[in-house]
Amino acid sequence: MRAARALLGIDQRRLAELSGVSLPTIQRMEASEGNVRGVVTSLTRVVEALEAAGVELIGEGARSEAGGRGVRLKSPSPRP
Repeated sequence: MRAARALLGIDQRRLAELSGVSLPTIQRMEASEGNVRGVVTSLTRVVEALEAAGVELIGEGARSEAGGRGVRLKSPSPRP
């Protein structure tokens, strides 16, 4: 989640606004060790918000150049 936020240039508060999930919930999710933990509905809302903002989440076993899980932008943002 932190990597996705960094790619988008947003803070936890903005992610909470975009997803409709409370700021403390975002903070708890990011504080999780290993896999992000939380209520499935909240996790789904966060994932949907990140994807709508332009982030592609890479699941375990999904095709990626490095071969692991991760996050990448769906398409590069135009540079000024």
